[in-house]
Amino acid sequence: MLSFYYHTRRRSLLTLLRRRHLSSSYFSTSSKVPLLWKSEITDSSESITTVQLYSWGRGASGQLGGGIEEIRIYPSPVASFSLPPTFRLSSPIPGRLPSSNNLGNADVEIGISCGLFHSALLVDGNLWIWGKGDGGRLGFGHENPVFVPTLNTNLESVKSVALGGLHSVALNSLGQVFTWGYGGFGALGHTVYHRELVPKLVEGSWDTEICHVATSGTHTAAITKSGELYTWGRDEGDGRLGLGPGRGPNEAGGLSIPSKVKALPVSAVAVSCGGFFTMALSEEGELWNWGANSNYELGRGDKLGGWKPQPVSSLKGVRIIQIASGGYHSLALTDKGEVLSWGHGGHGQLGNSSLHNQKVPIPVEALTHEKVIYIACGGSSSAAITDGGKLYMWGNAQDCQLGLPGLPEKQLSPIEVKFLMEDDGLGSHNVLSVAIGASHAMCLVSRSGH
Repeated sequence: MLSFYYHTRRRSLLTLLRRRHLSSSYFSTSSKVPLLWKSEITDSSESITTVQLYSWGRGASGQLGGGIEEIRIYPSPVASFSLPPTFRLSSPIPGRLPSSNNLGNADVEIGISCGLFHSALLVDGNLWIWGKGDGGRLGFGHENPVFVPTLNTNLESVKSVALGGLHSVALNSLGQVFTWGYGGFGALGHTVYHRELVPKLVEGSWDTEICHVATSGTHTAAITKSGELYTWGRDEGDGRLGLGPGRGPNEAGGLSIPSKVKALPVSAVAVSCGGFFTMALSEEGELWNWGANSNYELGRGDKLGGWKPQPVSSLKGVRIIQIASGGYHSLALTDKGEVLSWGHGGHGQLGNSSLHNQKVPIPVEALTHEKVIYIACGGSSSAAITDGGKLYMWGNAQDCQLGLPGLPEKQLSPIEVKFLMEDDGLGSHNVLSVAIGASHAMCLVSRSGH
Protein backbone atom coordinates (compact mmCIF):
# COMPACT_ATOMS: atom_id res chain seq x y z
CA MET A 1 0.00 0.00 0.00
CA LEU A 2 2.75 2.45 0.89
CA SER A 3 4.54 1.80 -2.39
CA PHE A 4 1.34 2.92 -4.10
CA TYR A 5 1.35 6.20 -2.15
CA TYR A 6 4.99 6.88 -2.94
CA HIS A 7 4.51 6.00 -6.61
CA THR A 8 1.44 8.23 -6.89
CA ARG A 9 3.19 11.08 -5.12
CA ARG A 10 6.30 10.77 -7.29
CA ARG A 11 4.25 10.78 -10.48
CA SER A 12 2.10 13.76 -9.52
CA LEU A 13 5.04 15.84 -8.35
CA LEU A 14 7.25 15.04 -11.34
CA THR A 15 4.61 16.50 -13.64
CA LEU A 16 5.04 19.78 -11.80
CA LEU A 17 8.81 20.00 -11.58
CA ARG A 18 8.79 22.52 -14.41
CA ARG A 19 7.17 24.98 -11.99
CA ARG A 20 9.40 27.45 -10.20
CA HIS A 21 11.32 26.16 -7.19
CA LEU A 22 9.93 22.58 -7.17
CA SER A 23 12.79 20.23 -6.42
CA SER A 24 13.19 16.65 -7.64
CA SER A 25 15.52 16.15 -4.66
CA TYR A 26 12.42 15.13 -2.71
CA PHE A 27 12.90 11.70 -4.20
CA SER A 28 16.54 11.34 -3.28
CA THR A 29 17.21 8.32 -1.10
CA SER A 30 20.57 9.68 0.01
CA SER A 31 19.02 12.41 2.18
CA LYS A 32 17.59 11.41 5.52
CA VAL A 33 15.12 14.32 5.45
CA PRO A 34 13.49 14.74 2.01
CA LEU A 35 14.12 18.11 0.34
CA LEU A 36 10.66 19.22 -0.75
CA TRP A 37 11.48 22.67 -2.04
CA LYS A 38 14.63 24.31 -3.36
CA SER A 39 15.15 27.98 -4.12
CA GLU A 40 16.53 29.02 -7.48
CA ILE A 41 18.88 31.67 -6.11
CA THR A 42 21.74 32.13 -8.55
CA ASP A 43 23.50 35.05 -6.87
CA SER A 44 26.34 33.45 -4.89
CA SER A 45 26.33 36.40 -2.47
CA GLU A 46 22.83 35.49 -1.25
CA SER A 47 22.54 32.94 1.51
CA ILE A 48 20.10 30.06 1.64
CA THR A 49 17.95 29.40 4.71
CA THR A 50 17.15 25.82 5.64
CA VAL A 51 13.64 25.41 7.05
CA GLN A 52 12.30 22.06 8.22
CA LEU A 53 8.84 20.69 8.94
CA TYR A 54 8.57 18.62 12.14
CA SER A 55 5.65 16.50 13.34
CA TRP A 56 4.83 14.49 16.45
CA GLY A 57 1.98 12.76 18.28
CA ARG A 58 -0.29 9.95 17.10
CA GLY A 59 -0.31 9.35 13.36
CA ALA A 60 -2.63 6.39 12.81
CA SER A 61 -4.18 8.11 9.77
CA GLY A 62 -0.93 9.27 8.20
CA GLN A 63 -1.22 12.83 9.48
CA LEU A 64 2.42 12.87 10.65
CA GLY A 65 3.60 12.58 7.06
CA GLY A 66 6.23 9.94 7.72
CA GLY A 67 4.79 7.30 5.41
CA ILE A 68 3.57 4.87 8.08
CA GLU A 69 1.15 4.53 10.97
CA GLU A 70 3.21 5.63 13.94
CA ILE A 71 3.48 7.48 17.21
CA ARG A 72 6.24 10.07 17.50
CA ILE A 73 6.96 10.99 21.11
CA TYR A 74 9.17 13.93 20.15
CA PRO A 75 9.40 16.21 17.07
CA SER A 76 10.86 14.47 14.04
CA PRO A 77 11.61 16.05 10.64
CA VAL A 78 9.23 15.33 7.77
CA ALA A 79 10.62 17.55 5.04
CA SER A 80 13.26 20.17 4.42
CA PHE A 81 13.14 23.39 2.40
CA SER A 82 15.96 25.44 0.91
CA LEU A 83 14.55 28.98 0.96
CA PRO A 84 15.77 32.47 0.09
CA PRO A 85 16.51 34.68 3.11
CA THR A 86 13.49 36.85 2.26
CA PHE A 87 10.98 34.04 2.88
CA ARG A 88 8.20 34.63 5.41
CA LEU A 89 5.20 32.90 6.94
CA SER A 90 2.21 32.72 4.61
CA SER A 91 -0.28 35.50 5.19
CA PRO A 92 -3.01 35.73 6.29
CA ILE A 93 -2.57 33.47 9.31
CA PRO A 94 -6.04 32.56 10.66
CA GLY A 95 -6.74 34.56 13.83
CA ARG A 96 -3.81 36.94 13.41
CA LEU A 97 -3.75 40.67 12.65
CA PRO A 98 -1.94 41.56 9.43
CA SER A 99 1.68 42.38 10.16
CA SER A 100 3.56 45.34 8.74
CA ASN A 101 6.23 42.79 7.81
CA ASN A 102 3.78 41.30 5.32
CA LEU A 103 3.13 44.47 3.35
CA GLY A 104 5.98 43.91 0.91
CA ASN A 105 6.62 41.02 -1.41
CA ALA A 106 8.49 37.93 -0.31
CA ASP A 107 10.15 35.48 -2.67
CA VAL A 108 8.53 32.54 -0.92
CA GLU A 109 5.77 32.21 1.69
CA ILE A 110 5.44 29.07 3.81
CA GLY A 111 2.75 27.92 6.25
CA ILE A 112 1.16 24.92 7.96
CA SER A 113 -2.24 23.85 9.29
CA CYS A 114 -3.57 20.85 11.21
CA GLY A 115 -7.10 19.49 11.02
CA LEU A 116 -8.42 16.84 13.35
CA PHE A 117 -6.61 14.04 11.53
CA HIS A 118 -5.07 15.68 8.47
CA SER A 119 -2.26 18.14 7.79
CA ALA A 120 -1.30 20.73 5.21
CA LEU A 121 1.78 22.60 4.08
CA LEU A 122 1.82 25.72 1.93
CA VAL A 123 4.94 26.76 0.00
CA ASP A 124 4.89 29.55 -2.57
CA GLY A 125 1.24 29.05 -3.47
CA ASN A 126 1.48 25.26 -3.69
CA LEU A 127 -0.51 23.09 -1.28
CA TRP A 128 0.71 19.76 0.05
CA ILE A 129 -1.83 17.80 2.09
CA TRP A 130 -1.92 14.37 3.78
CA GLY A 131 -3.58 12.30 6.51
CA LYS A 132 -7.06 10.86 6.88
CA GLY A 133 -9.10 11.01 3.69
CA ASP A 134 -12.66 10.28 4.87
CA GLY A 135 -15.18 12.71 3.43
CA GLY A 136 -12.74 13.84 0.77
CA ARG A 137 -11.02 16.30 3.09
CA LEU A 138 -7.69 15.95 1.23
CA GLY A 139 -9.19 17.17 -2.05
CA PHE A 140 -7.65 14.52 -4.32
CA GLY A 141 -10.94 13.12 -5.67
CA HIS A 142 -10.99 10.11 -3.36
CA GLU A 143 -11.39 9.29 0.34
CA ASN A 144 -8.24 7.23 0.88
CA PRO A 145 -5.66 8.18 3.50
CA VAL A 146 -2.39 9.68 2.30
CA PHE A 147 0.71 9.01 4.40
CA VAL A 148 3.21 11.46 2.92
CA PRO A 149 2.99 15.15 1.95
CA THR A 150 1.38 15.14 -1.50
CA LEU A 151 0.93 18.08 -3.82
CA ASN A 152 -2.71 18.87 -4.56
CA THR A 153 -2.75 19.86 -8.22
CA ASN A 154 -6.39 20.97 -8.03
CA LEU A 155 -5.37 24.32 -6.49
CA GLU A 156 -2.79 26.96 -7.30
CA SER A 157 -1.70 30.38 -6.01
CA VAL A 158 -2.90 29.46 -2.49
CA LYS A 159 -2.35 32.23 0.09
CA SER A 160 -3.79 30.63 3.21
CA VAL A 161 -5.09 27.24 4.30
CA ALA A 162 -7.28 26.25 7.27
CA LEU A 163 -8.12 22.61 8.02
CA GLY A 164 -11.30 21.66 9.89
CA GLY A 165 -12.69 18.42 11.19
CA LEU A 166 -13.81 16.62 8.03
CA HIS A 167 -13.21 19.45 5.59
CA SER A 168 -10.62 21.96 4.37
CA VAL A 169 -10.60 25.63 3.35
CA ALA A 170 -8.17 27.54 1.12
CA LEU A 171 -7.84 31.18 0.09
CA ASN A 172 -6.07 32.02 -3.17
CA SER A 173 -4.26 35.13 -4.37
CA LEU A 174 -7.39 36.34 -6.21
CA GLY A 175 -9.34 36.50 -2.95
CA GLN A 176 -11.40 33.40 -3.75
CA VAL A 177 -12.36 30.77 -1.16
CA PHE A 178 -12.36 27.06 -1.94
CA THR A 179 -13.70 24.32 0.33
CA TRP A 180 -13.83 20.54 0.08
CA GLY A 181 -14.57 17.46 2.17
CA TYR A 182 -17.65 16.45 4.14
CA GLY A 183 -20.49 18.93 3.68
CA GLY A 184 -22.67 18.02 6.65
CA PHE A 185 -24.14 20.97 8.57
CA GLY A 186 -23.30 23.25 5.62
CA ALA A 187 -19.61 23.35 6.55
CA LEU A 188 -18.55 23.88 2.93
CA GLY A 189 -20.81 26.84 2.14
CA HIS A 190 -21.96 25.45 -1.21
CA THR A 191 -25.75 25.77 -0.55
CA VAL A 192 -25.99 21.96 -0.48
CA TYR A 193 -24.86 19.46 2.13
CA HIS A 194 -23.04 17.10 -0.21
CA ARG A 195 -19.40 16.14 0.14
CA GLU A 196 -16.89 17.55 -2.32
CA LEU A 197 -13.94 15.34 -3.22
CA VAL A 198 -12.01 18.17 -4.91
CA PRO A 199 -11.76 21.88 -4.04
CA LYS A 200 -14.83 23.88 -5.10
CA LEU A 201 -15.26 27.65 -5.23
CA VAL A 202 -17.49 29.15 -2.52
CA GLU A 203 -19.87 31.57 -4.23
CA GLY A 204 -20.82 33.95 -1.43
CA SER A 205 -22.80 37.15 -1.73
CA TRP A 206 -19.75 39.33 -1.03
CA ASP A 207 -18.82 41.78 -3.78
CA THR A 208 -15.12 42.12 -3.01
CA GLU A 209 -12.13 39.88 -2.39
CA ILE A 210 -11.86 37.67 0.67
CA CYS A 211 -8.65 38.37 2.62
CA HIS A 212 -8.92 36.09 5.69
CA VAL A 213 -10.40 32.65 6.42
CA ALA A 214 -10.69 30.39 9.47
CA THR A 215 -12.50 27.17 10.29
CA SER A 216 -13.07 24.60 13.02
CA GLY A 217 -14.85 21.26 13.27
CA THR A 218 -18.02 22.27 11.44
CA HIS A 219 -18.17 26.03 10.88
CA THR A 220 -16.20 28.48 8.78
CA ALA A 221 -15.65 32.24 8.63
CA ALA A 222 -14.35 34.60 5.93
CA ILE A 223 -13.53 38.32 5.98
CA THR A 224 -13.71 40.62 2.97
CA LYS A 225 -11.19 43.36 2.17
CA SER A 226 -13.78 45.88 3.36
CA GLY A 227 -13.98 44.20 6.79
CA GLU A 228 -17.28 42.34 6.43
CA LEU A 229 -17.45 38.98 8.19
CA TYR A 230 -19.34 36.02 6.69
CA THR A 231 -20.01 32.69 8.40
CA TRP A 232 -21.54 29.34 7.50
CA GLY A 233 -21.82 25.80 8.83
CA ARG A 234 -23.15 24.31 12.04
CA ASP A 235 -25.11 26.48 14.46
CA GLU A 236 -27.61 24.37 16.44
CA GLY A 237 -28.80 27.03 18.84
CA ASP A 238 -25.50 28.09 20.41
CA GLY A 239 -25.20 31.05 18.04
CA ARG A 240 -21.63 30.42 16.89
CA LEU A 241 -22.42 31.88 13.44
CA GLY A 242 -23.41 35.23 14.95
CA LEU A 243 -26.43 35.61 12.71
CA GLY A 244 -29.39 35.73 15.08
CA PRO A 245 -33.08 35.22 14.26
CA GLY A 246 -34.14 35.02 10.65
CA ARG A 247 -30.66 34.03 9.59
CA GLY A 248 -31.81 32.32 6.41
CA PRO A 249 -31.98 28.77 5.04
CA ASN A 250 -31.68 26.15 7.72
CA GLU A 251 -31.30 22.40 7.59
CA ALA A 252 -30.36 19.94 10.32
CA GLY A 253 -28.84 22.59 12.55
CA GLY A 254 -26.68 24.13 9.86
CA LEU A 255 -26.50 26.93 7.33
CA SER A 256 -24.93 26.09 3.99
CA ILE A 257 -25.05 29.62 2.56
CA PRO A 258 -22.39 32.16 3.64
CA SER A 259 -24.18 34.95 5.51
CA LYS A 260 -22.97 38.32 6.70
CA VAL A 261 -22.58 38.85 10.46
CA LYS A 262 -24.52 42.12 10.48
CA ALA A 263 -24.52 42.42 14.27
CA LEU A 264 -20.74 42.93 14.41
CA PRO A 265 -20.43 46.74 14.59
CA VAL A 266 -16.71 46.91 13.79
CA SER A 267 -14.71 46.00 10.70
CA ALA A 268 -13.13 42.60 11.20
CA VAL A 269 -9.55 41.89 10.15
CA ALA A 270 -8.97 38.47 11.78
CA VAL A 271 -11.22 35.62 12.91
CA SER A 272 -10.86 32.32 14.76
CA CYS A 273 -13.41 29.50 14.99
CA GLY A 274 -13.65 27.47 18.19
CA GLY A 275 -15.58 24.30 18.81
CA PHE A 276 -18.90 26.08 19.41
CA PHE A 277 -17.97 29.76 19.39
CA THR A 278 -16.29 32.39 17.21
CA MET A 279 -13.82 35.22 17.93
CA ALA A 280 -12.91 38.21 15.77
CA LEU A 281 -10.42 41.07 15.99
CA SER A 282 -10.89 44.65 14.86
CA GLU A 283 -8.07 46.59 13.21
CA GLU A 284 -7.31 48.13 16.62
CA GLY A 285 -6.91 44.69 18.15
CA GLU A 286 -10.22 44.72 20.02
CA LEU A 287 -11.58 41.24 20.70
CA TRP A 288 -15.22 40.37 19.98
CA ASN A 289 -16.80 36.94 20.38
CA TRP A 290 -20.10 35.03 20.43
CA GLY A 291 -21.59 31.54 20.64
CA ALA A 292 -21.46 28.88 23.36
CA ASN A 293 -20.21 29.95 26.78
CA SER A 294 -20.99 27.07 29.14
CA ASN A 295 -17.27 26.71 29.92
CA TYR A 296 -16.54 30.47 30.04
CA GLU A 297 -15.00 30.26 26.57
CA LEU A 298 -16.20 33.81 25.82
CA GLY A 299 -14.32 35.20 28.82
CA ARG A 300 -17.21 37.35 30.05
CA GLY A 301 -17.13 36.24 33.69
CA ASP A 302 -20.40 34.34 33.38
CA LYS A 303 -21.89 31.48 31.35
CA LEU A 304 -24.27 33.61 29.30
CA GLY A 305 -23.63 32.88 25.65
CA GLY A 306 -25.59 33.83 22.57
CA TRP A 307 -25.40 34.77 18.93
CA LYS A 308 -24.83 38.50 19.36
CA PRO A 309 -21.17 39.61 19.05
CA GLN A 310 -19.88 41.43 22.12
CA PRO A 311 -16.48 42.85 23.08
CA VAL A 312 -14.57 41.18 25.92
CA SER A 313 -14.94 43.94 28.50
CA SER A 314 -11.93 43.00 30.66
CA LEU A 315 -9.66 43.47 27.63
CA LYS A 316 -10.67 47.06 26.98
CA GLY A 317 -7.56 49.03 26.07
CA VAL A 318 -5.51 45.86 25.43
CA ARG A 319 -4.34 45.40 21.86
CA ILE A 320 -4.65 41.76 20.82
CA ILE A 321 -2.61 40.71 17.79
CA GLN A 322 -3.54 37.01 17.58
CA ILE A 323 -6.39 34.82 18.80
CA ALA A 324 -6.56 31.01 18.90
CA SER A 325 -9.56 28.83 19.72
CA GLY A 326 -9.73 25.30 21.06
CA GLY A 327 -12.78 23.13 21.56
CA TYR A 328 -13.80 24.91 24.78
CA HIS A 329 -10.94 27.30 25.55
CA SER A 330 -9.31 30.37 24.09
CA LEU A 331 -5.92 32.06 23.89
CA ALA A 332 -5.02 35.63 23.01
CA LEU A 333 -1.64 37.22 22.34
CA THR A 334 -1.14 40.89 23.20
CA ASP A 335 1.13 43.33 21.40
CA LYS A 336 3.40 43.17 24.47
CA GLY A 337 4.05 39.47 23.89
CA GLU A 338 1.81 38.29 26.74
CA VAL A 339 -0.40 35.19 26.44
CA LEU A 340 -3.89 35.24 27.98
CA SER A 341 -6.07 32.16 28.47
CA TRP A 342 -9.63 31.43 29.56
CA GLY A 343 -12.43 28.87 29.27
CA HIS A 344 -12.28 25.15 29.99
CA GLY A 345 -9.23 23.96 31.89
CA GLY A 346 -10.00 20.28 32.44
CA HIS A 347 -6.91 19.10 30.55
CA GLY A 348 -4.55 21.80 31.76
CA GLN A 349 -4.93 23.67 28.44
CA LEU A 350 -5.08 27.07 30.16
CA GLY A 351 -1.53 26.68 31.46
CA ASN A 352 -2.34 28.07 34.90
CA SER A 353 -1.24 25.01 36.92
CA SER A 354 -4.80 23.85 37.58
CA LEU A 355 -7.68 21.94 36.02
CA HIS A 356 -10.21 24.64 36.86
CA ASN A 357 -12.11 26.69 34.33
CA GLN A 358 -11.19 30.36 34.00
CA LYS A 359 -14.01 32.93 33.75
CA VAL A 360 -12.06 35.84 32.27
CA PRO A 361 -8.77 36.21 30.36
CA ILE A 362 -5.71 36.12 32.61
CA PRO A 363 -1.99 35.88 31.77
CA VAL A 364 -0.32 32.49 31.51
CA GLU A 365 2.02 33.14 34.40
CA ALA A 366 4.75 30.70 33.43
CA LEU A 367 5.28 32.64 30.19
CA THR A 368 5.43 36.15 31.64
CA HIS A 369 9.24 36.11 31.54
CA GLU A 370 9.14 35.47 27.79
CA LYS A 371 8.02 37.57 24.83
CA VAL A 372 5.65 35.36 22.86
CA ILE A 373 5.18 36.00 19.14
CA TYR A 374 2.86 33.14 18.04
CA ILE A 375 0.12 31.03 19.65
CA ALA A 376 -1.95 27.98 18.68
CA CYS A 377 -4.72 25.78 20.08
CA GLY A 378 -5.71 22.20 19.54
CA GLY A 379 -8.98 20.79 20.83
CA SER A 380 -7.65 20.65 24.41
CA SER A 381 -4.01 21.66 24.14
CA SER A 382 -2.11 24.90 23.60
CA ALA A 383 1.21 26.21 22.27
CA ALA A 384 3.29 29.38 22.23
CA ILE A 385 6.46 30.43 20.41
CA THR A 386 8.84 33.01 21.88
CA ASP A 387 10.86 35.68 20.09
CA GLY A 388 13.89 33.50 20.76
CA GLY A 389 12.41 30.66 18.72
CA LYS A 390 11.50 28.45 21.66
CA LEU A 391 8.31 26.35 21.57
CA TYR A 392 6.20 25.80 24.70
CA MET A 393 3.21 23.45 24.91
CA TRP A 394 0.68 22.44 27.56
CA GLY A 395 -2.66 20.69 28.04
CA ASN A 396 -3.79 17.29 26.80
CA ALA A 397 -0.77 15.02 26.31
CA GLN A 398 -2.39 11.60 26.11
CA ASP A 399 -1.42 11.14 22.43
CA CYS A 400 2.11 12.55 22.79
CA GLN A 401 0.94 15.69 20.97
CA LEU A 402 3.00 17.94 23.25
CA GLY A 403 6.24 16.60 21.85
CA LEU A 404 7.86 15.50 25.10
CA PRO A 405 8.06 11.91 26.35
CA GLY A 406 7.17 11.05 29.91
CA LEU A 407 4.60 13.80 30.49
CA PRO A 408 1.41 13.19 32.48
CA GLU A 409 -1.75 12.96 30.37
CA LYS A 410 -2.64 16.46 31.58
CA GLN A 411 0.24 18.94 31.48
CA LEU A 412 -0.93 21.88 33.59
CA SER A 413 1.76 24.44 32.76
CA PRO A 414 3.85 25.34 29.71
CA ILE A 415 6.89 23.17 29.13
CA GLU A 416 9.58 23.78 26.54
CA VAL A 417 9.67 21.32 23.65
CA LYS A 418 13.20 20.08 23.03
CA PHE A 419 14.57 19.11 19.63
CA LEU A 420 17.03 16.27 19.26
CA MET A 421 20.35 17.58 17.96
CA GLU A 422 21.48 15.49 15.03
CA ASP A 423 24.83 15.61 13.31
CA ASP A 424 23.40 17.30 10.23
CA GLY A 425 25.52 20.44 10.40
CA LEU A 426 22.45 22.67 10.43
CA GLY A 427 22.78 24.04 13.95
CA SER A 428 20.13 25.08 16.44
CA HIS A 429 16.34 25.10 16.03
CA ASN A 430 14.41 28.37 15.73
CA VAL A 431 10.66 27.65 15.73
CA LEU A 432 8.64 29.83 13.35
CA SER A 433 5.06 28.53 13.58
CA VAL A 434 3.08 25.69 15.15
CA ALA A 435 -0.23 23.93 14.47
CA ILE A 436 -2.12 21.38 16.57
CA GLY A 437 -4.65 18.73 15.54
CA ALA A 438 -6.68 16.31 17.63
CA SER A 439 -3.78 13.98 18.38
CA HIS A 440 -0.80 15.43 16.55
CA ALA A 441 1.09 18.66 16.02
CA MET A 442 3.53 20.21 13.55
CA CYS A 443 5.93 23.11 13.47
CA LEU A 444 8.16 24.94 11.03
CA VAL A 445 11.74 25.39 12.19
CA SER A 446 14.52 27.56 10.80
CA ARG A 447 17.93 25.98 11.24
CA SER A 448 20.81 28.32 12.02
CA GLY A 449 24.11 27.02 10.69
CA HIS A 450 27.36 26.81 12.62
